[in-house]
Amino acid sequence: MAGVATKLAKPILSKTACQKGQQVAQLSTLREISTKQKTLLTVGGTLIGGGAALCLALDQSVKASGLDAHPPVYSWSHNGIFDSFDHASIRRGYEVYKQVCSACHSMKYLAYRNLVGVSHTENEAKAEAESVMVLDGPNEDGEMFQRPGKLSDYFPRPYPNDEAARAANNGALPPDLSYITSARHGGENYIFALLTGYCDPPAGIQLRDGLYYNPYFVGGAIGMAQALYNELIEYSDGTPATASQLAKDVSVFLKWASEPEHDTRKKMALKVIMMFSMVASVIYYLKRHKFALVKSRKFQFKPKESHQ
Repeated sequence: MAGVATKLAKPILSKTACQKGQQVAQLSTLREISTKQKTLLTVGGTLIGGGAALCLALDQSVKASGLDAHPPVYSWSHNGIFDSFDHASIRRGYEVYKQVCSACHSMKYLAYRNLVGVSHTENEAKAEAESVMVLDGPNEDGEMFQRPGKLSDYFPRPYPNDEAARAANNGALPPDLSYITSARHGGENYIFALLTGYCDPPAGIQLRDGLYYNPYFVGGAIGMAQALYNELIEYSDGTPATASQLAKDVSVFLKWASEPEHDTRKKMALKVIMMFSMVASVIYYLKRHKFALVKSRKFQFKPKESHQ
């Protein structure tokens, strides 16, 4: 019976092997390509790859003009994993913005209540808000009126609209500073470098009237004149108001304005790490306790004795 099955299986197996061989031969078509065709394919692939590399290099060369300087990376006190903002610097930065920057730049997404507990007490923030007059209304007569500011009011804008801002700055629109450190590559490093990087234009570069040279600004020609100088303002805490100190403080203030949850986020991360470390140790102990018996088991196969 076994011999008959073997004779019947041999033709089927040989036929299947032939079919598989034909399929392999059909799939492996590379052997059928001549040497000339292989050479053409190699040259074509090389040309395509070289052309793509050349296009990428040309694209990068066009983007990199060589006139824009990258801001250096400074060691800010809040750059550490669990480091918080220097709140005294935030308060001084607010003074710089209020006395210098607010003449042209707005911070329309920041309210006076945001200062409470960060750089000012509640009474100090109320006093800051009441120092400005806010347009409100209409009243019972249907007219708009001016009132002292409240904690819920946002920082006032220096211009009523963008067209007025452009008209007052030779066509340039001063950007809103609420999220400026998040909107610029380099963040607070870029702000500090820009404020302290004004210099004379290099030879061969001529600027139009109303423009100033700053290598950290894209293109080098910026419509904002140098705003910070030594002893420009007087700090309320007596800190020497050098130009670099002013730039540092306002950069920290703008960084906080862009990320007001910075300190809370790091505090929460510290709590989460402490809690998860405790939970991980408990889980590891339970894993060892439950799986110690399972991992130490030994399986042994004992075949049954055949009965003749």
